[in-house]
Amino acid sequence: MSPPKKRWPFRDDIFDELDREFEEMEKNISRMFEDMRKASIDGQGGEGPYVYGFSMRVGPDGRPHVEEFGNVSDREGEEISMDREPLTDVIEGEKEISVIAELPGIEKRDIDLSATEDSLRIRVDTPKRRYHKELRLPVRVKPDTTKASYKNGVLEVKLKKTGEKGVRVDVE
Repeated sequence: MSPPKKRWPFRDDIFDELDREFEEMEKNISRMFEDMRKASIDGQGGEGPYVYGFSMRVGPDGRPHVEEFGNVSDREGEEISMDREPLTDVIEGEKEISVIAELPGIEKRDIDLSATEDSLRIRVDTPKRRYHKELRLPVRVKPDTTKASYKNGVLEVKLKKTGEKGVRVDVE
C-alpha cells in the first residue's frame, strides 16, 4: 500500500517556517526577561511597564508576517525605551491606504501625526503614555489628503494613493 498523497504540499513549508519563528521569539522573550531582571537587580532598570507583543498574519504572498510592538526590543543590547511602539495594521485598498494603530490611554489632542509620500509617523508624548511609530507605506500617497480619526483608543488614518502606476518595461 502506497503512502497517502499530500493534499497541500505547501502546508508543511508554512508550518515549518512558523515553528522557526516561534522558536526564535521564545529565545528572544526569554533573553529580554533575563535582561530586565538583571537591570532591576543592578538598579539600572527603567520604570515599567514593560510591553512586548507581536501580531501575526498571512500576507498576500501567502507567507506569514510577524510584526512586533511594545517598548522592549528583541535586538540584543538595545535599551528598554519608555516610548511604546503601538500595534498597527496597514490595509491597502483600491484607492487609499488605511493605517490602524492602537493608542490606549490618551486624548486625541495628544497625537502628533505627520505624513510624507512614502511614510507615516505617529508620536504621542504625555506624562503617562509615550508612543512612537514610523511606518514605511507600501505605495506612494498624497500626504495633503490625509484624514485621521481617534475613538476608543484606536487611531485610523486614511491616505489617498497617488494613482501613479508602474510602467511595464520590455526586456530585450
